[in-house]
Formats: sequence, structure tokens, C-alpha cells
Amino acid sequence: MAGRFGAVFAVAEFRAVWAASGLSMVGDQLARVALVVLVYGNTGSAALTGLTFALTLVPSFLGGVFLSGLADRLPRRRVMVAADLLRAAMIVPVAVPGMPFPVLCVLVAGVSLLNAPFRAAEQALYADVLPRNDFVTGMAVRNITNQSAQVLGFAGGGLLLAVTGPYWALSLDALSFLVSAALLRAGVRFRPAALNPAARATPGGFSLLRRDSGLRSLLLIGWLTGVFIVYEGLAGPYNDQLGGTTVTLGLLLAADPVGSVIGAFVFGRFVPERQQARQLVLMCVASGVPLLLCLFHPGLIVSAAIFIVAGAFGTATYMQTTSSIVRGVPDSRRSQVLGLAYAGMMAAQGLSPFVGGLVADRVGAANAVGWFGLAGLAIAAPVAVAWRRATTDRAEIWLPVPESGADSRRS
Repeated sequence: MAGRFGAVFAVAEFRAVWAASGLSMVGDQLARVALVVLVYGNTGSAALTGLTFALTLVPSFLGGVFLSGLADRLPRRRVMVAADLLRAAMIVPVAVPGMPFPVLCVLVAGVSLLNAPFRAAEQALYADVLPRNDFVTGMAVRNITNQSAQVLGFAGGGLLLAVTGPYWALSLDALSFLVSAALLRAGVRFRPAALNPAARATPGGFSLLRRDSGLRSLLLIGWLTGVFIVYEGLAGPYNDQLGGTTVTLGLLLAADPVGSVIGAFVFGRFVPERQQARQLVLMCVASGVPLLLCLFHPGLIVSAAIFIVAGAFGTATYMQTTSSIVRGVPDSRRSQVLGLAYAGMMAAQGLSPFVGGLVADRVGAANAVGWFGLAGLAIAAPVAVAWRRATTDRAEIWLPVPESGADSRRS
């Protein structure tokens, strides 16, 4: 087995990071629901409501590119605590009635911008607090928690807003950041910055990408999972094409999170560690192949099953790309590369529904999902060759070694 869930929960620092991350994720989802209700209620504009929702996501791309390196240059616990405190400070004014809309947009964008360095530091910190062979199991727990938190935040957010209104919901989001900061400060011991003076000669994240085809292929494989998830963004028109109702729309939207939980559990619990990296390309392909069935216009149950399978393999793929980055990238540059992976994923998840919508307007939603699957598989072919070459020529970097062996991470 690839690790034991009980083993990672036995690590006190893991529990602290895991709880802080899950709490802030619930707060994020709750805030998104509250902002949609607040802005639409105050402006009556669908365009401004859409802009506000986009501002909760798009700046994360910029944060991933430009700010993730802070988690290498500064102590990672400090980065996470500072990000929590700054996000709380920016959400509190938004929770005050009468906030001018332009100021609200700036504050919401600032919160989203800080999500990326927080997530990059979080993932790198898991590698610091967990034994090497338990990292994938820890990532499985994280992914299961995050998917559950998204569902809880969206579903619970609607119920909470019905009772309290958006301002109280935003106040709870600010509180979640403060509690997260307290958990990290109390539960994670201080570690110095990974990028110390002795490590400054190590090439930066962008330099590593330029010189290492294996690392480039690894990030591209992870980003492809963001392309395949186009079906989430097209769930509305896809449901209309099926002649569905709001209930069936909910089933289609729930399919990917359900698949993600299944994929994270099965991959983290039952796939042998050395096979995880070797099967990376196969898992990526398996997340795209089911989408081809949409070209045959399946019904609701089959469509939901397709999205569950795609979500399961997509989550397993992204988990393994993260694990391989942790294994193959020096600790002093790890957060920056993880941030770039996160930024690319956010870009793919944002652009694929937009482009998919343009395609769907011409050929229909089901055909658009199928064509996206085909296009993604075509891109995956040369990437697969590069990854295969990397794991063959540089197996000591990209593939696990027995626990008794030396640490294979490049130094």
C-alpha cells in the first residue's frame, strides 16, 4: 500500500497544516457565495457579479507566477500566517455595509492574489513535516478535504446566507483566516527559509523549467487536467442539451468532486509508490479518454459517470505531479515551482470553459466536451514521450527509491 492515512494524522504538524488549510478553504467558498449574492443584490448586474466572482480566482494566477517564490525565500510558516492575517484584514472591510464597489474589487483581488503563496507554502510544508513515502498519502487527505470543503462551503453558504445574509458570511470568512493563522502559529514549529545563502546558487524555478524537459513535461501533464475539466464550466449548457432540471444540473456539478474524492482515496491508499510516478501519463490519458464518449451524446447517468471517472483520474494525476515536483526539485526552489504549477492549473481551469463555451455555441456542449478530450489527448502524446524519457534517463531524480536508500532529490 502507498501509505496509511493514520500514519499522516499521527504527525501533529500535518494535522495543524491540514486543519488550517481546510478551514480557509471553507471560508473561501463561503465568501464566493456571499460575494455573488451581495454584488448582485446591490447592483442587479450579472456582468459585475461575474467580474467579482472572477476576481476570486484570476489573481491567483498572478500570485502563483510572481509571489510563490516568497515561500522559498522566507520561512514557510511565516508566509502562511502572514497570508492569513493579510487576507483577514482585507475581508473585514468587505463585510462592512456600504463598501464602494471599486474598493471591494481591489480587496477581493488582493485576497485571491495571496491564495497562491499560501498554497505553495502549504504544499512545500507537507514535504517538510511528513516522511517522504507518506507525502502522496498526505496529498490524498488534502485533496479529499479540499473537495469536501468546496461542497460544504457552497452548500452551507446558501443555507447560511438565507439565515444571516452576506455580511455575516463574509465575517465568518475573515474569522476562518484568523483561526487558520492561530493553528499554524501554535501547531507548526519554526523552520528557516529553504533558500538560505548556501542554496542561492541553485537555479531559479524558471531556469529549472528551461533546462529540464522532464520538469516541463511534468507541469504540462498537471495543466492538462485543468483542460479536461472543461465539463464543469459547460455543465449548464450540457444540462440544457439533456433537457435536464436544476436537480440534474446539481448532479452533473457534483460528479467531478465525487470523482476527485474517490481518486484521491484510491490512489493514495492502494497504488504502490513506485508505480505512482510510472503510471502518471496513463492516469492523465485516462482522465481524457472518457470525455470522448460525450461525442455520442450519452444520457444523464452515463454523463455523470464519465465526469466521475475523469475527475478521479484527473485528481490522481495532479496529486502525482505535485509529488514528483517535491521529489525532483530542490527544496530551495520547491515553492516557486509548485506555485507555477498552481498558476498554470488556474489558467487552464479558467480558459478551458471560456474556449469550450465558444466551441459549444457552434457544435453543442456534449460535442465540445468530446473535442476537448481529443485535443487534450493529442497534446498529451509528445508530453508523454518527454516524461517517459525523463523517467528512463534520470530515474534517480523522478522515481522513488527504497526508504533505506539515499534521498534522490537533486541538490
